[in-house]
Amino acid sequence: MKMNMPKDGWQGLKENFSADALSGFLVFLLALPLSLGIAKASEFPPIFGLLTAMIGGIFVSFIAGSPLTIKGPAAGLIVIVAGSVTELGHGDAELGWHLALGAVVVAGVIQVLFGLLKFGKFSDIFPLSAVHGMLAAIGIIIMSKQIHILAGISPLTPEGKSMVEPLELLALLKTTIPNFFVHKEVALIGLTSLAIVFGWPMLKVNFLKKIPAPLMVLLVSIPMAMAFGLKNTEDFKPLLTFDKGFFDILGVNVSFDGFHQMGTFIKFVIMFALVGSLEALLTVKAIDMMDPFKRKSNYNKDLMAVGLGNIIAGIFGGLPMISEVARSSANVNNGGRTRWANLFHGIFILIFLIFAVSFSNLIPMTALAAMLIGVGWKLAHPKEFGHMFKIGPDQLVVFLVTIVVTLATDLLLGIAAGIIFKIILHLFRGVSMKSIVKSEFMVEGNVIHVHGSIVFSNFLKLQAAIQNVGFTEQIHLDVTQCNFIDHSSIESLHHLEADFKAQGGMLDIIGLNHFENVHNSTHHLAARKRKIR
Repeated sequence: MKMNMPKDGWQGLKENFSADALSGFLVFLLALPLSLGIAKASEFPPIFGLLTAMIGGIFVSFIAGSPLTIKGPAAGLIVIVAGSVTELGHGDAELGWHLALGAVVVAGVIQVLFGLLKFGKFSDIFPLSAVHGMLAAIGIIIMSKQIHILAGISPLTPEGKSMVEPLELLALLKTTIPNFFVHKEVALIGLTSLAIVFGWPMLKVNFLKKIPAPLMVLLVSIPMAMAFGLKNTEDFKPLLTFDKGFFDILGVNVSFDGFHQMGTFIKFVIMFALVGSLEALLTVKAIDMMDPFKRKSNYNKDLMAVGLGNIIAGIFGGLPMISEVARSSANVNNGGRTRWANLFHGIFILIFLIFAVSFSNLIPMTALAAMLIGVGWKLAHPKEFGHMFKIGPDQLVVFLVTIVVTLATDLLLGIAAGIIFKIILHLFRGVSMKSIVKSEFMVEGNVIHVHGSIVFSNFLKLQAAIQNVGFTEQIHLDVTQCNFIDHSSIESLHHLEADFKAQGGMLDIIGLNHFENVHNSTHHLAARKRKIR
């Protein structure tokens, strides 16, 4: 039985009100603790994590190009945000926050320009193994800080500043782990919260599984903290502190004095714009594949919407936002049908900000750390390493190079190292420098004949030629004269095949039988090389 496509606009609100309102409420329950935790881990005042989620829901939903994604602060940007606060503020968290906001606003303007210039397609030029390596590195960095917080230990440098370097944080574990139970009540709450984060999704009872694990963490950790009598002290702060309400924080908080530190300021603008855009576009792609109605999002419009949201959030003090994958996935699984689910999620956050924000003082920081460890674990899950190895040892090497360089330097250098290493691998395999930068093909009606190699760096032009014929047509892609097709291009071609099928057309790839998987991989997405005759 074919499902009717949900209407958009006001008709969509009327038609899907109950489904979207319920999903929006359930996403709000997930977003509430995560937004607080992400802001705290990013060295921002926690209430401004909720401000970003509210703006992403109430304002961005009207202009977004994706019907099901939820906009808000993301764990994947914690590393960059915290780094910007520390470096721009030189250890002064209050000053660093205001200066980081300037970089967020400028990055938002750049994202709007990305959308206007139709740069949404450029997400396909990043090799997937390097992208996954970047995300895994982010997960490791998140966990490297939050494990200490879980035990109630605030990792500090010898100068007394908050420690942010991931390798230093990882090295500090040899001190934290033996002293894990120094603050035994805090550690007990943290470990209990961690058990819920990892154990709750394994429950066999469907009704209970519908309750978000972060909400259960709050329901358990808050009474535990009250029972233990934990309170803020001068030396140790196991709980969040909110001394202002929603109406107290309204006002312009951005400062552009960071321009005086031009090199540092530009670095973080580029990282906010590049990494934020890439994560947002990858999420939109993933959610489009989950959409039961198989709708195709407008990537460029969504990029502009996120950019505008970041401009607004940055001006008033919020974190940078993206289309966030965990909340967006929850929206699909909870039955959300249109953009109104994102709006409802924002409205519920606004209500919380107005009437109940002081409730957040009861949330133990160790509980938020447990939630963030769960997020970091998903990003750097061991199965990601295994998945890369199954595709091919070469993909695992690119993946690992990206992780190591990111941990040792920063995200920009990490993703750059992954891309450069991938290109070097292609050159060693016999891919010509010309093929690295330019695709060679000829279009004859609905048949596209490809020569040379198809790799991540030259795929965009070929993709545009395929799409220009139309998704409702039957297209034959002849690769019999190709020498090599890399993993990223194979995966992108599989996605295009699905897009054509969803819209009534067909993409037929001719000649793959002349290829064999590199490194004898049996994975269907492995890179392919021409068989030696």
